[in-house]
Amino acid sequence: MPAATYDAATLRRLDRLIWTLVAAVAAIVLASPLYSGFYVVWTSFGAPVAACLTLGAGAWFYRHWRRDPQLASGLESTAQLIGFAAVGAPLSYLATAAGAVIPLQDHVFDAMDRAMGFDWMALLRWFHDAPVTFGAFRLIYGSLLPQMSLAVLCLAFTARFAWLRTIMLAFIVTTLVTIALSAVLPAAGVWLHYGLSEADSRLVPVVSTVWPVFTGLRDGSVRALVAAGAEGVITFPSLHAALAVILIAALWPIRLLRWPILAINTVMLAATPIDGAHYLVDVIAGVVIATACLFAAHAAVMRMGRAPDGVAAGKIPQLVAGE
Repeated sequence: MPAATYDAATLRRLDRLIWTLVAAVAAIVLASPLYSGFYVVWTSFGAPVAACLTLGAGAWFYRHWRRDPQLASGLESTAQLIGFAAVGAPLSYLATAAGAVIPLQDHVFDAMDRAMGFDWMALLRWFHDAPVTFGAFRLIYGSLLPQMSLAVLCLAFTARFAWLRTIMLAFIVTTLVTIALSAVLPAAGVWLHYGLSEADSRLVPVVSTVWPVFTGLRDGSVRALVAAGAEGVITFPSLHAALAVILIAALWPIRLLRWPILAINTVMLAATPIDGAHYLVDVIAGVVIATACLFAAHAAVMRMGRAPDGVAAGKIPQLVAGE
């Protein structure tokens, strides 16, 4: 799928597109107190903003002064990752609150799981009987951020510049689609839907800290928009599952990492129903959305990479994607 070669000007246009999307989401979040009861916890944005400014300055330096396109791409894409995560999380809070006017759809998703023959409680009991396996699965479930950082750096330092921008676009668009769907198809998750407690299972999902925030966003008691420290409040579709697919695609061109990253993220998909308190249909929807967004991002990058006068994108000189 990755395209072969793009010039510096095309890569800069892609970076501007990515930053435009980040800025648009930031504008929605920061303006939300004007049209809602939310307020921005400004201090929670301090660390992400400082990181973005520092990384952005480093990218500028290595692009214009001490020319190192690999380091420049790694620094800028890391800044984009941090910047979007900082504004995407509070956007999901706004979406959850907006979806409060719609009844929870857990009964629909539970019925779909049962129609597919998936027994969530049976899977929970299986993990009860395999605590070591559950511990390994939980560790991998929590590896999303390190994996995203690894993907950015690996693609940058192997000079896969166009594919790196494709992955960043896919990540952003996938997250936005997921947030939008979570607003119109809200769900609390399996654990709350079944009314489980710690008395029912010692394997309390790692997302248990999300539940007070989710219920507070729906009943109006939580109105703080935070960047650092935000909780993942989305049930359907599973963003964890979607990002597992994007990570597999991101590092697939690197043969040394191809099979390890496939194995790790296959385990992450398997861990998502229990540790994320997700329905199976959440996971399937996340996989489908991520796949569609990857193809859409690739098509957009290919279109932007077309040179004038009918020169194919793969023939544009200068920066090579390293495929």
